[in-house]
Amino acid sequence: MNAEIEKRVGQNIRMLRERKGMTQELLATKLQLSGCDITRSAVAKIEVGQRHLYPDEVILIKEILKVRFEDIFDLGL
Repeated sequence: MNAEIEKRVGQNIRMLRERKGMTQELLATKLQLSGCDITRSAVAKIEVGQRHLYPDEVILIKEILKVRFEDIFDLGL
């Protein structure tokens, strides 16, 4: 993915997570409980566009945050 797109997707995830009142730690824990090998640090890196997202992570984040794929991938175009 393009670095700017990764950064925007990360910003969206952060915004959506914060709207749910969820910490990075809690999101990481919920992802771990769903079978995803991820740390709070990795979530932080995703949110600033420094780490790639895997398809299974996107699906789980969508389910945990109860949002649409469109919400995660909104590029504001």
